[in-house]
Amino acid sequence: MYQAPANEYWKGREDSSSDRNSFRFHQTVNLETIQTLDDAEKMIALVGFECEEGVRRNKGRLGAKEAPNKIRTFLSNMPSSVLGSYSLIDTGNIICEGRHMEKAQMELGVHVEKLLSKKAAPIIIGGGHETFFGHYLGARSYLKKEARLGIINIDAHFDMRRDMQPSSGTMFRQILESDKNANYLCIGIQPFSNTKALFQTADELGCSYFLENEVKGDIQRIFQAIDQFSADHDALIFTLCTDSISASEAPGVSAPAPFGLAVSDVRKLLNYIASKDNTISFDISEVNPAVDENDRTARLGAALITEVIHTFSK
Repeated sequence: MYQAPANEYWKGREDSSSDRNSFRFHQTVNLETIQTLDDAEKMIALVGFECEEGVRRNKGRLGAKEAPNKIRTFLSNMPSSVLGSYSLIDTGNIICEGRHMEKAQMELGVHVEKLLSKKAAPIIIGGGHETFFGHYLGARSYLKKEARLGIINIDAHFDMRRDMQPSSGTMFRQILESDKNANYLCIGIQPFSNTKALFQTADELGCSYFLENEVKGDIQRIFQAIDQFSADHDALIFTLCTDSISASEAPGVSAPAPFGLAVSDVRKLLNYIASKDNTISFDISEVNPAVDENDRTARLGAALITEVIHTFSK
């Protein structure tokens, strides 16, 4: 179900009512439905995905469906100067009704495809990591099936389970088994959070990956791999599962990672991927306000989104 954007989440400090250098996002964001949005260059479009059915099916901690609007409240106070000459548009939320996750993913895909066709750079705010499948559907529909699509996932988990029912842990297997022109690079894999069978599945389906300790060890090597991955594809889409971040820095996630990535490294990765000329869209998933500590993870999510907005706007 589609829900139009709401002003109530875009409120905050006002340093000036006339000096645009003092403006914050809540003073400059435009609220538009997908129907009223015009084609425009230099436009970054937000869409929320209120869904946690995939997390429920994957036996994770519930609460991620509250993240899109919670994160908006912290985006509100970010300085709008990061946009440069770009505009920021909030296009509302796709809501999963009941347990109809697959229907919601298809609706998100239609929304993302429309944003891309209107020359916007979509940023999708999840929701469980099932958010990414809808993100992918939209990008693939926009690019057409012949385009070489590179998928980059910053995650502690492969999310390539062979479950009977799709969930937040199955999307990348679903994609790779059905889309011969898609390839998958996963960064931040936790050896203790993935079974041997999952590593075997990743190898069988041609997944490239870096373990969490490799990110800490030599991030330049990973940048080189991203360079090659970008060169091998017509377009890149990327996703951040916040459970990839150390639980000490991101406690409010659906599946916390004790040995997760440092926020400083995640920032470097996001900025590097977003800077690629063929990167077209981004999503952030698994922020869970229901188990957060003093909104730390929601605030972090807003800050990381702002990093991507800033890089997209350069």
